[in-house]
Order: sequence, then C-alpha cells, then structure tokens
Amino acid sequence: MRQDLSHSERVYQTAHNTTAAATSPVAASWSRCLNLYRLQPEVTRKPTRLDDQAYREARERMDVLLRSSAEEMDRLYQIVGRSGCCIVLADAEALVIDRRSWIGDDEAFRALGLWQQTVWSEASAGTNGIGTGLADERPVIIHQDQHFMSANIGLSCVTALIRDHLGRVTAALDVSTCRKDVTELTLAILSQAVRDAATRVESNLFRQAFPGARLVMVPQAQSNAALLAVDADDLIVGATRAARLALKLDDQVIAAGLPASDVLLETKGERTADLEEAERAALRRTLSRAQGNVTLAAQLLGISRATLHRKIKRLQLQ
Repeated sequence: MRQDLSHSERVYQTAHNTTAAATSPVAASWSRCLNLYRLQPEVTRKPTRLDDQAYREARERMDVLLRSSAEEMDRLYQIVGRSGCCIVLADAEALVIDRRSWIGDDEAFRALGLWQQTVWSEASAGTNGIGTGLADERPVIIHQDQHFMSANIGLSCVTALIRDHLGRVTAALDVSTCRKDVTELTLAILSQAVRDAATRVESNLFRQAFPGARLVMVPQAQSNAALLAVDADDLIVGATRAARLALKLDDQVIAAGLPASDVLLETKGERTADLEEAERAALRRTLSRAQGNVTLAAQLLGISRATLHRKIKRLQLQ
C-alpha cells in the first residue's frame, strides 16, 4: 500500500544525498533504513513482535531496570499521560518492555505498535525516537515527518537513553504522541523532562549496583548524572558515564584503584602527609560521635586521655 507519496519521495531523495546524510542525523538515519535495512518508506508495516517466551525472558533480564524505572514512568504518566502521550520503556534492543498510556488512547497506540513485545529498532520500524536514539546513542526528537515510514508521520517522539553502572546503554525512555497540534517548543520541553527522568533512573541503577559505597557527585561535570561510587578507603569502585567522560576514567583505571580525592583534585597542600590527614579525620569523627567529650573519645579509640590530648594539640583540632 502506498500512502503520502510526497513524504516517501522526499525520503528517497534525501537518503541518496550523501551531503544531507553527513550533516543531518535524521537524513543519516533515513540512509541507514534505506540502504542498510532495505526498508521502503511507502510500505505500511508494523514493528516486529516477539513471541511470548522471548518477551518473558527479556523482561526477566530487565527486572532491576523495571523496578528502578517504575516510579519515573508513573510520574511522566501523571504529567502527560492524559494529554495523548504514551510513555515507553525499551531495552537496548529497542524491545518495548513497559509502557503507560490513558485507556482512551490505547487503541490508537496499539494500532501503531507502541505496545509491549514490539521492537522499535530502526531495522524494524525505520527512523523513530527509540530506534534512532539507540543507534546514535544520544537523546533524540523525531517529529512527525522526520519518521522514515510514511505510516508513522503522525507520530512525534522524544527519547533519552538510560545507562547502567558501567556506562553502557541499557534502555531507552520515550514519550510519543499522535497529537497534530504538538509544536517543536512543546517537544523540547518534554524532551528535557524525559532526560531528567532517565537521569534519575540511571542514578537508581547506580545506587543499587554499589549499595555499600558512598556516592559523590563530580563538581567539574556540572551534571547530576556524574556520580562516583567510593569505598571506605576513598578508592573509586564505580563511575557513571557522565563521570567517566568528565574525569577520563575507564574500567581499567577504576579496577587499578584510584583515590577519589586525587581524581577530584582535593589537594591537601604540603602541611600534612596522607597518614597524618587520615589520623586527623579519624579523630574528628570519633570526637563528633562523643559529642566533644575527650574522655569518652579516648575510650572509643582505646587510648589514654593524655595521649588523645597530645594528638589533638599536634593536629590542631582545638
């Protein structure tokens, strides 16, 4: 079936234009869909649908993500769900594993294929928010006729990626709408809300991956997503993607053991050595627990009151 011939012709012309593909992410996606995946924009086709067994297995693999994202999915639904939007969570293979929409809109979204068990990769559905976001590994807005398939030009999508504790893309969070009156400004505002939600999910995943660690935000990155997981010895044991980029960290550097204070440039000057600084910190913590009671602090440390007084004086804690 052929529909909206002008759109399909524009897709063919743009996809074959090497200059356009080099300068426009949408044109580059169109080129992939046409030349790599051999899709035809004028042909009506629904996204690939996984069988029940494969879908159950995929959901089981993503159980932690589903639990970590449920609150954010619900929050987005409360904000935009009743205004004709569908909130979608897809795994790294673009498989829809969870979704929210108002019951009155379900029929329309089901007809489009925005439903559990469907795969919204570029190879399956052409240029779209989920598939193109995952292919380019970046947040995207695909507005109406920026879609590859003519059947999808009534759809507008905003998508943000979710990364795991190792910085790898693990999912895509998407809000799609069929509203004709949606504007680019509206989509830009919605895109920010989706990116913020994805960041919170990413932070949830990171906390769960390092339950016993102290989480430190990287001030240099100026991003809430830039987090370090630091153990009791001040060694970095994990870092989010944003933190890795800001501090030039990778798995090898982290595995080798790196003090957080060194990476964060928390220099102490030359007045004390590392051991002396560690002793100072230990004494301050104990005095705080003892609410300033030197006798009690000495008992907690297992040293005499006189010895503690000497240490306090030497380390200038008074």
